[in-house]
Amino acid sequence: MNKQNSALLSVISNSVLIVIKLLTGILMHSVSVISEAIHSSIDLIASLIAFLSIRVAVKPADEDHPFGHSKYENISGFVEAILIFFAAILIIYEAVRRIVTGTYVENLGTGIIVMLFASFVNAVVSYFLFKVSKKEDSIALRADAMHLLTDVFTSLGVTIGLVVIKVTKLGILDPIIAIFVALLIIKASIGLTKEALKDLADTSLPEKEVKEIENIIKSNIEITSFHKLRTRKSGSRREIDVHLRVDKDYNIVEAHELSHKVSKQIVDKFPDSHVIIHIEPEGKK
Repeated sequence: MNKQNSALLSVISNSVLIVIKLLTGILMHSVSVISEAIHSSIDLIASLIAFLSIRVAVKPADEDHPFGHSKYENISGFVEAILIFFAAILIIYEAVRRIVTGTYVENLGTGIIVMLFASFVNAVVSYFLFKVSKKEDSIALRADAMHLLTDVFTSLGVTIGLVVIKVTKLGILDPIIAIFVALLIIKASIGLTKEALKDLADTSLPEKEVKEIENIIKSNIEITSFHKLRTRKSGSRREIDVHLRVDKDYNIVEAHELSHKVSKQIVDKFPDSHVIIHIEPEGKK
C-alpha cells in the first residue's frame, strides 16, 4: 500500500467512526463519548490534510519550487498538531460545563461496545499507517498514525470509564474521563508540533545519521579530509551538502567521478536523498 492509498484509508475509517461515536454519544448523553467523536472529527480533518499534502509533496520540482514540494508534509504535520490541540480545549470546555450544570449517562452497554469497536478499527489502521510511514519515511502519515494510536488509548480509557460508571452509578465520572482524554490529546499535539517544527526550521539530521554519512565519506581513501557538512530534512527527503578535499594533483575527471561515487554511496544508504558535493584541493582554506 502506497502513501496516498494509506492516507485515503485513514479518511474512510475516521468518517465511519465519527458517525458511530457521535450518534452513540448523543443517545447516551455522554460527554466522554461525544469527546471521542470530536477527537475523530479532528483526526478526519488531519487525515484529509495528510492525504492532500502527500499528493502535493510527491510532485516533482518546478520553477516555483526548485527543491521540490516535500516540505508540504512538514506543514501538514504542524497544522494537524494545532487542530488536535484546539479539539482538546473544546472537550475540556464541554466537560467542565457538564460538571457545573450536572450530567447523566444511559445506554452504557452500547457505549462500551462502540468504544471497543472504535479501538479495534483505529489499532488496525494505525498499524498500517505506521508501517507505510516507516517504509516511505513520511512525517504526514506518521502524524496521522500517531493521531489514530492516541484514539486507540483514549477509546479504551473511555471504555474503562463507562464500565466504572455502570458499576458505581457515578455519572460525574463521565466529564472527568473526558478531561483526561483531552489532556492526552494535548500531550500528543505538543509532541507532533515539535517534530514538525524541527524540520521546518531546517534542523540537522539525527546524530546517528550524520555519523553514518561521515563514515561513508571516510571510507573513501581518495578523500584526505572534509568539512562544511550540512544536513536537513524536507518531508521524506534528506538534503546533504559537503565539501571534500583531495590531493592537489587530482585531475578534474577523477574529482568528478569521486563526487558521483560518494553521492551514490550516500543515496544507497539513505534513499530519496539530494546530495551536493564540492571537491577542493587539499590545503585550500
